[in-house]
Amino acid sequence: MKEHQISTATLTIDQVENIIASGAKLTLSNEVVDKIQHCRNYLDEKIKRSNEPVYGINTGFGSLYKESISKNELGKLQSNIIKSHACGAGETIPNYIVKIILLLKVQSLSYGHSGVQVSTVQRLIDFYNNDVLPVVYEFGSLGASGDLAPLAHVCLPLIGEGEVNFNGKFISGKELNSQMGWSPIELQAKEGLALLNGTQFMAAFGVWNLIQSKQVLTLSNLIGALSVDVFDGRIEPFNAKVHAIRPQPGQGIVAKEVSEHLDGSELIAQKKQHVQDPYSFRCIPQVHGATSDALTYVNQVFTQEINGVTDNPNVFPDDDLIISAGNFHGQPLALALDFMALAIAELGSISERRTYQLISGSRGLPNYLVANPGINSGLMIPQYTAASIVSQNKNLCYPATADSIVSSNGQEDHVSMGANAATKAHKIINNLYEILGIEIITASQALEFRRPLKTSKVLEEFVRNFRKEVPFIKEDRILHNDMVRATQFIKDYTF
Repeated sequence: MKEHQISTATLTIDQVENIIASGAKLTLSNEVVDKIQHCRNYLDEKIKRSNEPVYGINTGFGSLYKESISKNELGKLQSNIIKSHACGAGETIPNYIVKIILLLKVQSLSYGHSGVQVSTVQRLIDFYNNDVLPVVYEFGSLGASGDLAPLAHVCLPLIGEGEVNFNGKFISGKELNSQMGWSPIELQAKEGLALLNGTQFMAAFGVWNLIQSKQVLTLSNLIGALSVDVFDGRIEPFNAKVHAIRPQPGQGIVAKEVSEHLDGSELIAQKKQHVQDPYSFRCIPQVHGATSDALTYVNQVFTQEINGVTDNPNVFPDDDLIISAGNFHGQPLALALDFMALAIAELGSISERRTYQLISGSRGLPNYLVANPGINSGLMIPQYTAASIVSQNKNLCYPATADSIVSSNGQEDHVSMGANAATKAHKIINNLYEILGIEIITASQALEFRRPLKTSKVLEEFVRNFRKEVPFIKEDRILHNDMVRATQFIKDYTF
């Protein structure tokens, strides 16, 4: 079984993808164990020899920071915060997101600035390695004091509370411990706060969104190239000379990729009757390329985030410092997630326009891409569906970061709403798969009306594989089933 050792080396988004995809088991490096234990030892000694108030260690939380907690109740304070903050609402989040949360939480605690026990981190690793997935809810985080409510649900099973999804069944934290032969973790001072403060809910959604973004951008370029070809589009807008004089990196990359997809096509090489194409075809490099550049920025933000410490207070044992600050504030992620949402939504917006053009009866293609239009409606209504999804994506693009609601009696008076930005971006990406599924149905249908001419070898193979799932539409049938298969086809497609 493959193994990934948690260390202080830089963790990339691609590595997270590989860890998840490979089913690697997590272990702690000796360096990390030493760092965690060193910080814990320092904190224990500090508590023994000092009565100075330190936020979250011997005080209450939020606006209750003025309340002093006696030394014999410090552990209870930490278990209480997990119970009291487990106030999630709405739908449960997907298991694949919970898995990433566990990985990122372990990574963040590994730097030795959080004051947790090694045994606490190890139990989180046990959850990850055994696919023990806590039940976490969509709503509850303001994206400021960390993802408090979601992370409380993640951590409830550590103390024998809450629920987990284990072996396909929902069981209680208490039952989990019984099945696994585990004892509940006895939290020490600072630990509950270290577990709940942090941006791992936002970050996990962002990491998944970035992984999927690579897929949807590559698909958008591939399916867009097919649409250009079957619309009898021109190749000139993809000429490298055009993009060299406007040095936006993304558009040059996209133009090159689309040109390669079209290389060798009989359709693209034939003489054209028109001097230019609509923007949704001609400006693929500029629109898709801008999305590519936006995602490069988002990747940078999230790579930095998953390699950082985001709980509070921060413990610096070698400097004899415990500093209450604001590393849990999700503003960097919230802004990036809002940017990502808009960038991904634009891929859907331009895709739907290509679908609309292809069914419009232009350039020698039949109305709605079906023989005998009238008796057959063909691909009329899939475009409606694409339009409705694009419209929802536009609504979802309202920036979550533009909102802030005061909480904790004014102590937490500016929040990022990054958790809402994260879940909105997640929804937009899933919606984009549906939109692209409709475009590939449309473009592959149009290709058959261009026969006997062929597109490129790359695109012919792509369509041939697609046809194994969705056959040519000769006359009206229930297209919902085709749309479901098309969406699944592109989600599963490997390049």
